[in-house]
Amino acid sequence: MTSTPSASGVLKVSDYLSCLQIVMVNTTLPANIGSAARAMHTMGLSRLTIVDPKLPIDDTSVSHAAGGSEILAAAHIAPTLEEAIGDCQLVFAASSRSRHLPRPVVTPTQAAKIMLEFIDAQTDLSSESKLSAASRPNIAILFGREDRGLTNEELAFADFHIQIDANPDYPVLNVASAVQVIASFIFAYAQVHQTNASPALVKESSTNTNSSDEKLATSPLLSTYIRQQWDEPAITQQQLQNLTQRSTELMVALNLADSEHLRSLPARLSRLGSRLQLDQKEYQLLSALIAKVSKDY
Repeated sequence: MTSTPSASGVLKVSDYLSCLQIVMVNTTLPANIGSAARAMHTMGLSRLTIVDPKLPIDDTSVSHAAGGSEILAAAHIAPTLEEAIGDCQLVFAASSRSRHLPRPVVTPTQAAKIMLEFIDAQTDLSSESKLSAASRPNIAILFGREDRGLTNEELAFADFHIQIDANPDYPVLNVASAVQVIASFIFAYAQVHQTNASPALVKESSTNTNSSDEKLATSPLLSTYIRQQWDEPAITQQQLQNLTQRSTELMVALNLADSEHLRSLPARLSRLGSRLQLDQKEYQLLSALIAKVSKDY
């Protein structure tokens, strides 16, 4: 989907939604893939990635997709989660419970606010006259298996965890239902955000919050820092993991870590990088520093 921002410089709802991709991990039932595609189509989302499905998309997928069959036809099948989100700059994961080394937890509305403000900030850096597939920000929302969700290792790839308010005795949604709920919050928020957005509001978002946004977004469950000012594009998930791996290897070489007993070190370094919200120049500086220390050691 390629769309052109309006003459006023404000992105359209479809522009925002084109930056988002739904990523379903290791699905069991093809019918659930179809139901998720239907939910996406209803809420204006069109980019679907399936990671290592146990069964391929089939006729039951198509029958459950209804009007979303084109989403199925264009769905990308990835062998690993790393490949699926390698070029993403921001990653969210749907999770019904806290995990080891938790990431900041947000509601669906808070997630939508973070996503759209991130898109505004990243798009403002582009000199493109169109929000093309090559220039648009890339944000992933991860959904796990029908029976056990996402693993700790998969959740560690996310910058934020999204939790849906539900019955505390059984806060578990079918994966397609979870896609529907989160996508509906994003779509609703995009309507309000786009209606009230202006170039001035985007640039002043670090000090002023639109009153409609304030009504939609409640206080975060965990304190979070959202980088507002960007003078360079954000790094991708692949770059973050590359930095994590090289930092881990350097710490082992410097005898600051035991290669046989790393425990949660890589996950902690990844979380640190996620919290810093590095841009491309900062990534280059850190990469050069690691390379220099590694060479001199």
